[in-house]
Amino acid sequence: MSKWLVTGASGMLGRDLTAVLAAEHDIDLMAASRTELDITEPAAVRAAVAGRDVVVNTAAWTDVDGAEADEAGALAVNGTGAANIAAACAETGAVLLHVSTDYVFSGDATAPYPEDAPIAPVSAYGRSKAAGETAVRALLPDRGFVVRTAWLYGENGRNFVATILRAAADRETLDVVNDASGQPTWSFPLARQLAALGRAAASGQAPPGAYHGTASGSTTWYGLARAAFELSGLDPDRIRPVSSDHFPRPARRPIFSVLGHAGWEAAGIPPLTGWRQMLADALSRPSFHEARRGAR
Repeated sequence: MSKWLVTGASGMLGRDLTAVLAAEHDIDLMAASRTELDITEPAAVRAAVAGRDVVVNTAAWTDVDGAEADEAGALAVNGTGAANIAAACAETGAVLLHVSTDYVFSGDATAPYPEDAPIAPVSAYGRSKAAGETAVRALLPDRGFVVRTAWLYGENGRNFVATILRAAADRETLDVVNDASGQPTWSFPLARQLAALGRAAASGQAPPGAYHGTASGSTTWYGLARAAFELSGLDPDRIRPVSSDHFPRPARRPIFSVLGHAGWEAAGIPPLTGWRQMLADALSRPSFHEARRGAR
């Protein structure tokens, strides 16, 4: 029986991954929430990793704007915390899957970023996540896997899809950014992708390095909002396109967050499906029914 550890297990992705792995009969799962395991504490991390074959780190500082005001705090979790986990895995021989983000890129590309594209973060959050990636690669060159995701939404946390549908109950029209491109990704199929990669990594079938865990295709936030309305039986023309300047924020966001998926072939795992089909599947789930119930 394979022994797994999931950190950040109470988060949106962590909860989905825990559910996916708990359904597997040949996995001994330890799921640790933030309150149960502080990844900034090396001794606690070593104790949790001991005896585990595969570790999946979904724990993270995710407050992008908050990181601008407290970069040291973000770095402690996303950089040092990741390094603590990687160091513990190096001591025990465990495989590490570390979840990262499109924010490690500058966002000024015109074609999908390949897995080996140079990282060039433009925000404090991005720099903190880049530090985590660097630590994982340095400490676990043979057993470290970095899985970058982007535009994540799911049943178990705050996200754009649920927010825009709930807003439909209160507002006739909604302004949504139309000059930023990305790949809306449902956390549940990403959790299944992580499970598949963990198995392939543990068996030596997947080469270490970076993988991109995002849906195929791309759209804008405006396109995503229109699709969410269409699939929910709402009038998509209630969504109005605006530029990013319409919503000034402390942290600079990547304008182009489209990632390439060539790395999955070497692991023998198909990339994730297209974003629109993924969205349709997600909106059929009970939790999204609640968000849609009040929409008009």
